[in-house]
Amino acid sequence: MTKKATFKAHALLQNSHLQTLWPALLRPLPILEIRRERLELPDGDFVDLGWSGAVATGAPLAVLVHGLTGSFDSKYLRGTAQKLVALGWRTVMLQLRGAGPEPNRLRKSYHQGDTADLRYLLQLLRAREPDTFLAVVGWSLGGNITLKAMGEEGDRAPVNCAAASSVPFRLRPCVDVLRQGFARNYQNKMLRELKVQMWRKHAVVAAPAEINLQLADAAQDFIEWDNAYTAPLNGFADAEDYYARSECAPFIPEIRRPTLIVHSVDDPFMDPTITPNAEALAPQVALELTPRGGHVGFVASGRWGQPVYWLEHRLVDFLQSELQKR
Repeated sequence: MTKKATFKAHALLQNSHLQTLWPALLRPLPILEIRRERLELPDGDFVDLGWSGAVATGAPLAVLVHGLTGSFDSKYLRGTAQKLVALGWRTVMLQLRGAGPEPNRLRKSYHQGDTADLRYLLQLLRAREPDTFLAVVGWSLGGNITLKAMGEEGDRAPVNCAAASSVPFRLRPCVDVLRQGFARNYQNKMLRELKVQMWRKHAVVAAPAEINLQLADAAQDFIEWDNAYTAPLNGFADAEDYYARSECAPFIPEIRRPTLIVHSVDDPFMDPTITPNAEALAPQVALELTPRGGHVGFVASGRWGQPVYWLEHRLVDFLQSELQKR
């Protein structure tokens, strides 16, 4: 099902880039008490979890998954967690493998198609709390991972519902957009951060022989970066193989849990043609489109023109509505 969302962009933030940049640059970091847990993974690596809300089990629980170069300090993660905790939920932010300040132990890194760690966490939480209402929410890369995981699991998905926003449904067209015009600024910032993570990791973990770190460091766009680093590090033949096998679009028809996707038509990270039509959605999936909103922006206007982060309210409302149906 596809429908138009109720979002109305702030009068001073009508441009897609303003919508994208305002929360990223000017929004204060939401205050959130976080209890950190290191989760050891079956392959000998680890991810870090950030818990908020009640310590006791029983309350509904939402797993939150950040985007590329994100972390526990991603404002959209903290803002959503803050709102859910105020409603009595527990939240756990998943800091993807290698995304935190401490390098992960093994050669592989988190990437667009790596659903294994999220699926392991969801299955673990379900085994620990078989009767708890469990949801998962992802943004951007985290949204791609979330939707791909939901499709891979199908009827076996251990969650009650899912949500995602600003998702790169098809990766190669998005990579091409990020090579052009003003969008190159987003690409260049993310590449700088990824290169810092690469050098930090390989100061303590030897780089595989087939990876030339200097070549990766010289990458000028995501295609060069993914050919030189992401693909060989994670077992893909090349960047094209990585994109084709990692994008979530082919998995969306297999989703079998109530799922909300919020997407802006003017997202400056995306090619507008990637948005799935109604026929490409499973019956359980609702796609809400907005003409404006940017990338993980969706800044509306409150009283006296104060910014309102509408996306967080919409995602929380969806999770609450699914909880009430239980």
